[in-house]
Amino acid sequence: MSIAAHRSPAGEDLVVMAREAAAAMDALVSDATVDIRRRVSVEGRTVGRLFDSEQRATHGLAWLATYADAVRQLAAYAQRMTQAGRLGDIEELIVRIGLGEYLAQILGGIPMSQGEFVRPFDLGFTGEQVAARLNSSVERLIGAGNTVANRARLVELMVHRHDATIGDCGLDDTLDSIREEMRKFADSEVVPHAQAWHRTNSYIPLETIAHMAELGVFALTLPEDYGGMGLGKESMCVVSEELSRGYIGVGSIGTRAEIAGELILNSGTEEQKRHWLPKIASGEVLPTAVFTEPNTGSDLASLKTRATRSGNVYKVTGAKTWITHPVRADLMTLLVRTNPKEAGYQGLSMLLAEKPRGTDADPFPARGMTGTEIEVLGYRGMKEYEIAFDGFEVSADGLLGGTEGLGFKQLMQTFEAARIQTAARAIGVAQAAMESALDYAKTRVQFGEKLLHFPRVADKIAMMAVEIMIARQITYAAAREKDKGRRCDLEAGMAKLLAARVAWAAADNAVQIHGGNGFALEYPVSRLLCDARILSIFEGAAEIQAQVIGRRLLDGGN
Repeated sequence: MSIAAHRSPAGEDLVVMAREAAAAMDALVSDATVDIRRRVSVEGRTVGRLFDSEQRATHGLAWLATYADAVRQLAAYAQRMTQAGRLGDIEELIVRIGLGEYLAQILGGIPMSQGEFVRPFDLGFTGEQVAARLNSSVERLIGAGNTVANRARLVELMVHRHDATIGDCGLDDTLDSIREEMRKFADSEVVPHAQAWHRTNSYIPLETIAHMAELGVFALTLPEDYGGMGLGKESMCVVSEELSRGYIGVGSIGTRAEIAGELILNSGTEEQKRHWLPKIASGEVLPTAVFTEPNTGSDLASLKTRATRSGNVYKVTGAKTWITHPVRADLMTLLVRTNPKEAGYQGLSMLLAEKPRGTDADPFPARGMTGTEIEVLGYRGMKEYEIAFDGFEVSADGLLGGTEGLGFKQLMQTFEAARIQTAARAIGVAQAAMESALDYAKTRVQFGEKLLHFPRVADKIAMMAVEIMIARQITYAAAREKDKGRRCDLEAGMAKLLAARVAWAAADNAVQIHGGNGFALEYPVSRLLCDARILSIFEGAAEIQAQVIGRRLLDGGN
């Protein structure tokens, strides 16, 4: 942790520049929103056909707003750290490099993917309009932020520091203690086995999951009245980061509990809460989310799986796919269509469906339920399945909230927390990639020099550290909004959108630094590349995420 003695005398000046730069970027977002809204609206209402035809602009607006939020959160972080006397050399360098690079990308081209860049003219700006919104702080930060000297100094400091994170994240002592506890667990019980679990496509041992339960992983954010610990979503972020740094599968076990817990806590009857939440908190019950269908993907309005009421049970018929950890789950949160006459979202309901635990030999020992494993590149340890239901019975008491037709609304209420946690998982994968790259570059010798002494290798590692901190700050900010009870789907979506890209870039660069060894299965960095790739696909593909963010912005945040 940085100490006050390391505080930079330039910290106050940096805070002022960062705030002024953030204000300039917010103004650009406002300008772009007005212009694009004009293109996609008729009589003040967004028209879907026009929105889709302007997809480069609407998705570009989402990325611009995400970058503006990143600048804003870096400015807020610098201010908090300066006021607390905790803005040390590493923290200041991260802020300067991050602001300089992201501001430069906003003006020159934001990478939406490897081959897609959104530039000011895509958003309707002329050069004069952009220049009118800039100020001297933006120019100074770009000119003196992401410099050769700053990157070299950051890596020099990184080599001599052995903290859990590169730079003080600005969290309180409680969250720092939670991080330390989870890191010790991951280093002792996860990291030594993660590569073997991945390469053999083996389940994460139940003993490991039981230890996670003992540490309170599944109880973190549930209220104490239901057996939880009553902590905020920031704690979930820290835990998800550290567990995913060890192995994304371990971090993602907690996601199943988070989704089920949110659904039941927000929408369940009191009886359902009393029955299920303590069991989820203790780890006695392992849940899984059963939403996606083979031909619907993100288009949940087209969902076809039927649940027909027959006496005291619902009989479920249909197919689901990309279901994570269903074999060993005891509880399925199952999205179904209970009213076939209601088109779109209106006819959907959520069922709390009990099932017996299965094994590899007998994965689904339940009448009316069969499944086939989907073999995947990464994100292993839990196993993915396509599931067929043919008269599978669910007790009528399992209707979430006791009222049909609310399933889609209930599910939407969970997406904020799920996407915040997914962003945290992405940060954990990125952190593992950075640590792997740094360790390798410090020891690998080529042409008589350690790899770390080559500027382009060091530059890659420096930017990993910077972008990980940026992703952390916007993710923590979204979590704080959630903890305050405020709507934060926009902030959560931005955090997930950016963090997933950061994870992929970090893993890809880590493989590049490893060279040929990075392509070898025996090196964990090859696994990190596979694991990172899924992050911009699930919990809302990057394109869908940008679509949702853009629509929210253009609809005035409604």
